[in-house]
Amino acid sequence: MTPLAAVRRTISAFVLAALAGTALASPAHAQEEPLPVSITGPDNVNLSLHPEAGEPGEPQIELGLRAPGEPVPDEDGIIWPIHTGEYTVTVDASSLAGVAAVDFSQLGGWQGCSVDGLVATCSDYEIYAGQDFNDLGGIRLDVTDESAAGDFGAIEITAAGEGLAFTGHTVDVLVGGPELLMKQLTEPEGFQAGDTFQAPLGFRNVGGLGGDGVVLRISGSRGLSFPSTFSNCWYEPRDPDDVLGSSTAVCIFDSEFAGEAAYGLSAPFPIETAGFALYDVMSYSFSAVPAEQARALLTEGGYQAGDGSALELVRVPDADPADYTRYAEMDLPTANTFDLDLTGERMRAREGSTVSVDIGFANRGPAWLAALRSGGEPISFWVDLPPGTTVTAVPEDCRPGWEGAEGDYLCFIDTPILEDASRTFTFGLRVDEVIKNATGRAFFAYTMPNEGNPANDSGAIVLNPVGKH
Repeated sequence: MTPLAAVRRTISAFVLAALAGTALASPAHAQEEPLPVSITGPDNVNLSLHPEAGEPGEPQIELGLRAPGEPVPDEDGIIWPIHTGEYTVTVDASSLAGVAAVDFSQLGGWQGCSVDGLVATCSDYEIYAGQDFNDLGGIRLDVTDESAAGDFGAIEITAAGEGLAFTGHTVDVLVGGPELLMKQLTEPEGFQAGDTFQAPLGFRNVGGLGGDGVVLRISGSRGLSFPSTFSNCWYEPRDPDDVLGSSTAVCIFDSEFAGEAAYGLSAPFPIETAGFALYDVMSYSFSAVPAEQARALLTEGGYQAGDGSALELVRVPDADPADYTRYAEMDLPTANTFDLDLTGERMRAREGSTVSVDIGFANRGPAWLAALRSGGEPISFWVDLPPGTTVTAVPEDCRPGWEGAEGDYLCFIDTPILEDASRTFTFGLRVDEVIKNATGRAFFAYTMPNEGNPANDSGAIVLNPVGKH
C-alpha cells in the first residue's frame, strides 16, 4: 500500500466512524484456553495542525482490554477477575519519531509504565470479563515544530502473559488531515415563522491535506423541514409521533477539495419553518468521506432521494476564517410568540363542605414552547388558595410553597408544550369558613420571553362570589 493510499484509508475510516456514530465490535470468541483478550482503542487519530484550546494533556487515545463475557457481581455484590497472573502490555510509538510528540504519563493508572524513548511497557495482574474494568489508560499526542501535513505513523500495541492469547491493536496517526470547519449562520432580518430560510451552508478545510468526497448532514427539530430539492441529497422526515425527533438530510459530493480552502454550495439549502416554529434547532456538518463509503450510511433509516438538480460544491476565494466554527447550529425563528393562559374557577360552597377547584392551563399558540436548549426543563406557575380553606387534595405536579415563597403551591408543566396544549390541575378544598368573595389565584411569577398575551397569565379562584367579581 502506498503512503498516500494509507493516508486516505486512515482519513476514510476515521471520519466515517465519527459520522455514523458507531464502532465495530470484536467478534465473540468461544471460551477456551488460553483466555482470548483483545486490546481496544481508536483505529486512527487525525492530529490537527490547529489544536483547539482546552484541557492540557487530555489524551486522544484511550486503551483497554476486552475479555469474554460480561462482569457479573456475586451474591455479595463483588465482581471478581476471570484471570489472575502477570501480563505485560507494550505500546510502541517508534514510527511517530519526527511526526508527533507522545506523552505516556497517563498509561498504566496509578502504577504507571516504564518508558524507553517512544516505547512504553506496562504490567498488570488482573483481567475482568467484558471491557468496563480493564482500563489501560491514555496516550496524549501533540504536533511539534517538525510536524507537517501528511506526516503519518502508527502506534502498535501488543501484550503477552501466561494463559492469555492477546489480539493486538494498531492506531494510525495522521497529521494535518482534512479538518472541516462550518460556516456560521445567522437568522435573516425580519424572518418569521412560516418563512423558508435559504441557508448558505459551507465549510473551510483547515487541514493541510485535501480529500476526495464530502458528506453534508443536516438536522432540524419539529418546526423545521427540508423540501426534497436536490438529487444528490437523501431526506428522512421526522417521525410525527416523536415530538423531540428531527428531520434529517444527507447530501453526498464526489468532489475533491483542497487543504486550507473554503467551499460553499452551488445553491442555498432551503429550510422550511412551520407556523408554530419557535427557537427550533437546526445543525449541520460537512465531513470528509469518500462517496462510495458515505452511501453506506443511507442504508439505515428511511431516506428518500431528492427529485431536483444536483447540488455542487463551489470554492470560495478569500473566505474570512472568523466566519467558520467547529460546530454549526442555530435557532430559528426567534420572533414567534405563544400565549400561555391560566384560568381559575368561581363557585359557591357551604361551610364544612369539600369542593374541587379546577385550574386550567392552555397554550393558545401560535408557537410551541419547546425549551430545547434547556433539555426539556419544565415551566412553573404559583397557586394562592382562597382564605378560609384547607387543602384536602393536591395535583400530582404541584408541591407546597416554602416560607417566603411567592405562593401557596408551585405547579410544574413539562416541556415541550405544543401549540394547542391544555390540561387541568384540580385542588380539593375544605371550606372552613364562608367568606364572601374569598379570592385566590393561579399565576406565573414572571412574563416569559415570547409570551404574546401577558393579560391572561393569571386566573382568579373565587369562592362565594357576590355580584360581578
